[in-house]
Amino acid sequence: MATTGFWPIKGSLKDLVKYADNPDKTTNPKYLDDDLAAALKYVENDDKTDMKMFVTGINCPTIRAYEQMMLTKRRYGKLGGNVAYHGYQSFKVDEVTPEEAHKIGLETARRMWGKDYEMVVTTHLNTENIHNHIVVNSVSFKTGLKFENHIRDHIKLREISDDVCREFNKSVLENAKFYKSDKKLYWMKKNGKLTHRDILRQDVDDAIKESANIMEFDRIMHIKGYTFNRKIGTKHPSVIAKGWEKPIRIDSLGDDYTTDRIMERISQNGIKVPIYGVSDGVRRTRKKYQQTPLTEIERQLKKVKYMDMIELLFYVLMELLKPSKPTPTYHPPLSPMLRQELRKFDQYQKQFRLLHDENIHTVPELEAFIGKLSKQLDDLDAERKKIDNKRRRAKTDDETKAYYAEIRGVSAQMKPIRDKLKIAKATLESVPKVNELLDIERTMERKVLQREKEKSR
Repeated sequence: MATTGFWPIKGSLKDLVKYADNPDKTTNPKYLDDDLAAALKYVENDDKTDMKMFVTGINCPTIRAYEQMMLTKRRYGKLGGNVAYHGYQSFKVDEVTPEEAHKIGLETARRMWGKDYEMVVTTHLNTENIHNHIVVNSVSFKTGLKFENHIRDHIKLREISDDVCREFNKSVLENAKFYKSDKKLYWMKKNGKLTHRDILRQDVDDAIKESANIMEFDRIMHIKGYTFNRKIGTKHPSVIAKGWEKPIRIDSLGDDYTTDRIMERISQNGIKVPIYGVSDGVRRTRKKYQQTPLTEIERQLKKVKYMDMIELLFYVLMELLKPSKPTPTYHPPLSPMLRQELRKFDQYQKQFRLLHDENIHTVPELEAFIGKLSKQLDDLDAERKKIDNKRRRAKTDDETKAYYAEIRGVSAQMKPIRDKLKIAKATLESVPKVNELLDIERTMERKVLQREKEKSR
């Protein structure tokens, strides 16, 4: 069984080819004899070597793939936009040998792109599931036309891969649903992000485990922050969460999520409900979710008054998402939309550190900081160009080497500034989103507090 996909690359084609053609990933000693592994380890240090396992060029020489692809681009004057496409084909653990995986990858690539495009196919052995990487030039060497990248092409790749796997007597994922016409969901998946459906599926599974009957399932889903557009007793129940644009049908999550199947799964729990009461599962869920951590955090911060504006914004967000909190005392955000942001914790942490270290409190201060970094980069780039102009007029090799050393020195100064600028720009872009997330969470917590007040009366 193989899963497939590909996505456009707008950056450096050379870096992409280097990544796919990485001997650290393609020469796992597990699949080699000791002598060959030792020999490969030795030649890995040779920048000119072409001795790599499971690396093959299609319509271009393996060791000159980058140069050949660039010649094609220059010939047709198409150097901008998407420079290449990066495909993958990942196999079930222990189902294929490296040799089989590479043959399947080559045949799949040839049938998909082999008539018009240059490619490099590599088989990586650095994870449990052996997988192929396919680097495809975005410009056809035959016609000069660029690959257009439609959803139907992704479906076609999967179909070709399945056909080839069958020919090699390997299993395929039968009746697998694709992402239909929704490109946004597809690219979220390719970037390793959780979609609304992923979060919903996790929450439905948790709700089923904690429920004694379908009424408790309904109650727990409400506690988790969902509203039923169509009730659970209807043919196609659907839910929506705060911040979502449209509801999602629960049975669209898969065969295990139809109403009948959910009821069957709940019945297998064997949980009994006390008379006039609810099961422990509902109580646990209510205790876990119906807290108000944001309200408490903001109340304490008002007391200490040591932080301000956007720095505080990111601090509060990290406190809500903080994965290192002990489980007994950590209450997940009420909003499914905010729970989805846990995957970005490291990114938000970098942004907070930048704001804190640079003493940035407001959006105008952040914008001024971005302007300052941009000016520094422009000045250094101008300096580097001056040195490079001198290098072009150098009369001796020693002078040329000296200028190259100066250029490298300036580039070394530029790198940390460029890295900091990237984080600063991402922070500026994140501010509206963080505000929205906290507003949604704040609204949901207010509803919880209001319900608690009503109960106490």
